Amino acid sequence: MRAVGYRQSLPIAAETSLIDIDLPEPVATGRDLLVEVKAISVNPVDTKIRVRSQPAEGQTSVLGWDAAGIVKAVGPEVTGFKPGDAVFYAGAIDRPGSNAEFHLVDERIVGPKPRSLGFAEAAALPLTAITAWEMLFDRLDIRKPVPGAAHALLIIGGAGGVGSIAIQLARQLSDVTVIATASRPETRAWAQELGAHHVIDHTKPLPAQVAALGIGAPAFVFSTTHSDTHLEGIVELMAPQGRFGLIDDPKTLDANPLKRKSLSLHWELMFTRSLFKTADMGEQGKLLAEVSRLVDAGQIRTTLAEHFGTINASNLKRAHALIESNRAKGKIVLEGF
Repeated sequence: MRAVGYRQSLPIAAETSLIDIDLPEPVATGRDLLVEVKAISVNPVDTKIRVRSQPAEGQTSVLGWDAAGIVKAVGPEVTGFKPGDAVFYAGAIDRPGSNAEFHLVDERIVGPKPRSLGFAEAAALPLTAITAWEMLFDRLDIRKPVPGAAHALLIIGGAGGVGSIAIQLARQLSDVTVIATASRPETRAWAQELGAHHVIDHTKPLPAQVAALGIGAPAFVFSTTHSDTHLEGIVELMAPQGRFGLIDDPKTLDANPLKRKSLSLHWELMFTRSLFKTADMGEQGKLLAEVSRLVDAGQIRTTLAEHFGTINASNLKRAHALIESNRAKGKIVLEGF
């Protein structure tokens, strides 16, 4: 089968940073689905793994953790899907990725593809939707108010892939006031279109901008990027006993300043459940089914922003380069081989 992988951790501009390869078609066992991949999207995690994880000598690693496709075969223990089903999912970080014609994935972390979306539009959603859902409702618990705080959520990086779906989920599934950050005219407009009540500029001090809104100190902050840079301002602007969550990888994070306000700190990694085979691993499949329902009901929309063509090394290199530039808006999708 055709696939895209890498044999060395190289800068994306290097000729062999990503290469087109041929691999044997995998076989479904246990609770696995064998999915014929129709479309994928590219996430920051793809670029981070490419740079940080060197394949074993003589081996080729395949990246990609967002996919939409059709089930071709199922393992003997599968109960929820059958061949021919259209699905979407974000996969597992400790298994080969979805940048391949055929891909194995545990049924427990798979959802039915929204009927109203094409494969490319659907592929934009799973990883970011899981990340946003788990942070908003499992970690920050934004439907539980903080006494005395403004029932408001600040999303730092509101126009990125995770921010784009977090805005929508918070608006549709809670009654919080959503404040998003964005710095360019096009990203500010994007965040507003997705439902943010207010948009502020993360290139300027955040506390003064939040205070100027006149709504009070927010109960919740969801930081998707540059958390270490914004930490001092986050602590200043948040209400006492608020809840702060982040998903990026700061080189250092001093949690001591959170103590005076009794702010709680929450990490989110959407791969945790699949990586550790947690008892509630199947919650990811359930939440993807709910995301699918919300899409088909017209309550949330795909966050696809750019279609980069067919799935091959050249197009994936362009996608990685755009993500690494920190100027991507929404999600980048590739479709077909």
